[in-house]
Amino acid sequence: MLQGLYKVEFHTVHGSRSGVIYAYDGRMLGGNSAFAFIGKYDESGEEIHAEVSTVRHHDDPSYQPLFKTDKITLKLRGWQEEDHFYFEGGSGQMPGIPFKFLMMPISDEAAPPFATPGVGGIANGLYSLHIRMLDGVDGGNTGVMVLHDGRIRGGDGFFDYIGSYTCANGKWKGEIVNHEHTPSRGERPVFGGYEVGIGFSGTYSRNHAEAEATALAGKRSIRFKAELKKFADW
Repeated sequence: MLQGLYKVEFHTVHGSRSGVIYAYDGRMLGGNSAFAFIGKYDESGEEIHAEVSTVRHHDDPSYQPLFKTDKITLKLRGWQEEDHFYFEGGSGQMPGIPFKFLMMPISDEAAPPFATPGVGGIANGLYSLHIRMLDGVDGGNTGVMVLHDGRIRGGDGFFDYIGSYTCANGKWKGEIVNHEHTPSRGERPVFGGYEVGIGFSGTYSRNHAEAEATALAGKRSIRFKAELKKFADW
């Protein structure tokens, strides 16, 4: 069964990229440092059939799309080999360019326990995530985060996030474990190589949330601010 958080590797003639996808109950939501992935899948036959669209959530021109366009819809067929899932296909928008991607499961054993929020809680869905460091620390990060009934699942091209949250009356708080799924080659060096625990609290509205967080990387405590913007409903 295709379910949970996965590291994904994409391949075309234009190159390769990595990211994360959260698959659950026929939905596929994920992304990386610049693009969000929004799709659906069907496991009812011998093969898995999926349709996934991309949309840019971060305008940095250094992040270039594999298909030379920010918005594209891919139709894919897939199959399972042990705990990996393989897909291949393409897009009618750019015929003749084959596309392949591999989904590898990310363990959620370290995930904190969760409880389903009540009425009026933060909306389930796929959110872009933009991080700005505090206390004079240079840098930041971008990625995506799926909020799903008290669970947090997300990541970017190098890191994955697994956590939980509670929320009520426009305020939310939670905890996340940040893990490096692909060698970061110096990106976000404060977190690279560590499994980082993060606690956060903040506010939310209909399509937006923000939080201040503290991360423990080794013996170092790092504060940052995060802004979330919803890109797709659950």
